[in-house]
Amino acid sequence: MVDPLPVHVNREELHEIAVPTSFETTGTFDVRLVNHGQPLHVHLHLDDDLSTVASLEATNHYVDGESERRVTITVRDGATVHGKLKVVSGYGAQTRYVDVIVTEPDEEEGSVRVDESLAEPQPVAADQTEGLVADGPVVPVAALAIGALVVAAGIAFALQAFVVGLGALVVLAGVIVALYVLFVE
Repeated sequence: MVDPLPVHVNREELHEIAVPTSFETTGTFDVRLVNHGQPLHVHLHLDDDLSTVASLEATNHYVDGESERRVTITVRDGATVHGKLKVVSGYGAQTRYVDVIVTEPDEEEGSVRVDESLAEPQPVAADQTEGLVADGPVVPVAALAIGALVVAAGIAFALQAFVVGLGALVVLAGVIVALYVLFVE
């Protein structure tokens, strides 16, 4: 992410603006409005060249006293241009211009080199295959099985049904065998 463009207002006197003479970016950036004094409005305007590749949601921004506000200037991907950002405070009391240079990002930045070897299957190391079953969702499965047993036992008790009780015992035996296989072997 590009560092924000700093704009200081009200530092020494009312409506004073301090901005760098130029600002270089490779894409979308923030304007950091820092107010050192009384609340005021700061107007931002993109010149014709800059507005062909960049945009602002709003141009007039209220900045509380002794506070900071960030305004995003969205730049179209891959755009290059040299333009000016006009900064106005106090409805025209002070005006400053910043040369904004939008360049293409370096090719190295964020790029990934892909070749044919990516399509070939990669060998799996022996230590990666061990423990795959043990790493699975054992606790949730065991909890669901125990919950099912409790429900089955409750139904068997309520209905006094021998078959339901026998089914609950079979499920319990299955859970015990499964846990044995997962943890002992």
